[in-house]
Amino acid sequence: MHIVAALFVENFAMRQVEGPSTRIDLTGVFFSQVAPQPVPFTLSPHLVVLIHCPPTESGDGVLQVVFQRPGIDPEATPPLAQNVSPFRVEPGKFTYRLVRAELPIEEYGQVLAHCRIGLGSWVPVPLTVLPPVSA
Repeated sequence: MHIVAALFVENFAMRQVEGPSTRIDLTGVFFSQVAPQPVPFTLSPHLVVLIHCPPTESGDGVLQVVFQRPGIDPEATPPLAQNVSPFRVEPGKFTYRLVRAELPIEEYGQVLAHCRIGLGSWVPVPLTVLPPVSA
């Protein structure tokens, strides 16, 4: 199995179309976010991970997402946040996982959501936390 895409989103919806075929509507895809207040605070972004299972594989997997600052090994402890989610997908098909982390933010800058299936390679997804906007 492999990760097709992993993105931070504001909204996610699925719908059926002719075929039968499924459409995934992603809106508000982002890679940076303005802090809601001065540090420290907790940020709760939504990450959607799209996964494909080749027809030759079993369809059973585990998605692991580890949030770390850049330059820190995702397997180092403790992470800012982490999520482990077993899943089942029909071979030859796609599935998705929504991950909502509670990230303790003590400084502005980048956070990486390291994603992997099983013990596969990490796929880093950057999120930059920007200072609040002054009025």
